Amino acid sequence: MTIKFRLILMNFMQFFIWGAWLLTIGAYCSQVKHWSFSEFGAIFSTMGISSIFMPAITGIIADKFINAEKLYGMLHILGAATLCILPMVTNPVTFFWVMLLNMAFYMPTLSLSITVAYSALKRQNIDVVKEYPPIRTWGTVGFIAALWTVSLTHNETSANQFYIAAAIALALGIYSFTLPPCPPLLNRVSKKTFVDQLGLNAFTLFKTPRFAIFFAFSLLLGAALQLTNAYGDTFIHDFKTIPEYQNTIAVKYPAIIMSISQISETLFILAIPFFLRKFGIKYVMLFSMLAWVLRFGLFAFGNPGNGLWMIILSCIVYGMAFDFFNISGSLFVETQAAPEIRGSAQGLFMMMVNGFGALFGSFASGALIDAYFILPDKTYNWHGIWLCFAAYALVIAVIFPFVFRYKHNAALKHAIAHA
Repeated sequence: MTIKFRLILMNFMQFFIWGAWLLTIGAYCSQVKHWSFSEFGAIFSTMGISSIFMPAITGIIADKFINAEKLYGMLHILGAATLCILPMVTNPVTFFWVMLLNMAFYMPTLSLSITVAYSALKRQNIDVVKEYPPIRTWGTVGFIAALWTVSLTHNETSANQFYIAAAIALALGIYSFTLPPCPPLLNRVSKKTFVDQLGLNAFTLFKTPRFAIFFAFSLLLGAALQLTNAYGDTFIHDFKTIPEYQNTIAVKYPAIIMSISQISETLFILAIPFFLRKFGIKYVMLFSMLAWVLRFGLFAFGNPGNGLWMIILSCIVYGMAFDFFNISGSLFVETQAAPEIRGSAQGLFMMMVNGFGALFGSFASGALIDAYFILPDKTYNWHGIWLCFAAYALVIAVIFPFVFRYKHNAALKHAIAHA
């Protein structure tokens, strides 16, 4: 096998593991376990908690003590073990701790997979900038394949979703030990302090108003990024209690409908260069925020029957909502931060979005739904839930252009011109 194919296989399995349960765990917790959304919000927050420090810690271990591909493999094997434990758990508190352990093993593998891929490609003198993005695209294909697998086998509300994920995690863990070696770079890392390695030196950027505002909005928008992943599948599943929707395709295969979001994500990545050149980075970020308003608003008025087009359109809009802020935000950091802290600044951006932002969104949304959106018959007011989320995104979008001000520098102009 060529190195490209081996890395494609690695990325496919990497995201298949996540896709097997990420969008469907909400339905499992609410409809099978009958846990509250506050309890589910805490469970879903484990992804954010793990994203705050674990990638940096495992990065240090890979840089100083052990080959990255071996650490990558060990983490997936440990993750497979915890996934197998989840179906045995009968209370939400224990489920939270087991899922937190699983996320502590899984989340670092996202960055480690990039480290392994870059190292392998560079050893073969392959252009990373040109060749890695198509390889990474197969990760999204793996995520979609997992959703279809779980949906077509009718395991969206079954504990089998965790066993499916565990089987692939174990396979990837074993496979990882066959990947090209990615040894520690002791000489380079030894020059850095522990604070540098954790990326904490990037916190000095908060002294700069434009970065402080940017990171604040990153956190606020990060709170919205996972809401439809957390509740979208459950929302569609709940229509099965309404007779006129019970036999619709969307209710039978919600995960397949939701997978349109991931398909859209891959397509909108291709559109980013055009939008950056045409409108500039600030407006691309704003388009992302407005897209979130549409994403939630369309869900509020959609249904699996004659309103299915709104759910599908919401999934299509997701590509713009998710990609535009993440890509344009990382580009802003890359071109505006000083070179010596650029890597740490990117880590801080991801920490604000996927760490603190996701953590805030998970806890706040669960508490909000349980407090204000449970109807007298114990069902959920999904129309109100999605409108509330849409209003939140709209407030962010309205405020953002007035408070986020910056001046183009040469690096940013060059990056946009060559995007």
